[in-house]
Amino acid sequence: MAYNLLKGKRGIIFGALDENSIAWKTAEQVHAEGGSFVLTNAPIAMRMGQINELANKTNSEIIPADATNLEDLENLISKSMEILGGKLDFVLHSIGMSVNVRKGKAYTDQNYSFTHKGWDVSAGSFHKVMQVIYQKDAMNEWGSIVALTYMAAQRVFPDYNDMADNKAYLESIARSFGYFFGRDKNVRVNTISQSPTPTTAGQGVKGFDGFIAYAEKMSPLGNATALDCANYTVAMFSDLTKRVTLQNLYNDGGFSNMGVSNEVMETFMK
Repeated sequence: MAYNLLKGKRGIIFGALDENSIAWKTAEQVHAEGGSFVLTNAPIAMRMGQINELANKTNSEIIPADATNLEDLENLISKSMEILGGKLDFVLHSIGMSVNVRKGKAYTDQNYSFTHKGWDVSAGSFHKVMQVIYQKDAMNEWGSIVALTYMAAQRVFPDYNDMADNKAYLESIARSFGYFFGRDKNVRVNTISQSPTPTTAGQGVKGFDGFIAYAEKMSPLGNATALDCANYTVAMFSDLTKRVTLQNLYNDGGFSNMGVSNEVMETFMK
């Protein structure tokens, strides 16, 4: 059921790859709620995914952009405002990548050029996106910027590797830049910490199926799905949350506040 929560609102959605991705689900829900947007991803990621299908479904245009490249971002923001007919009301940053994970490098044996690349894509890009938007004054008042994160930013998940560090840095950027966006532009910046979700990117992490199964047993409401996260993101883009900012918001079925559950204890008591 749609409520027209985003009727007349305009934005950019980073990171839609295929129908399993949270950004893809978010784009569908934003469209259903009356929002219009530009889709963007890195050219190499676009070749791997089916973003054209999503664009057709949501009547959206696609602008390829490397989110680590300032020139690409400046072009993206300027062209998006031209296409959409004005300043932006929302931005979703749903980007993450670890070369160390892809190459099978352990956290204790990192290739630091891989580490830097993963940090730039997963966290540094969020600062760059916001810096370009801030300097271009490209957001409307009471606009909303959201980035997706994961609980490994606060707790140890050994095989999540350097992505845990990237997410911790991402959350810090949201708070730090969010202060200036709030003070100077009346724009809010938040992160959503999502349950482990079987996206194409997430499935590349060793043991990710175990993360999902464990979190399901630990969470009183069970794991939040990609669609749940999309709906939460829509709420954060809407005017209903216009004074929520600088927050890391958990969408995880209660996992983040659990110590242990009966279901997990039963596994060890057998």
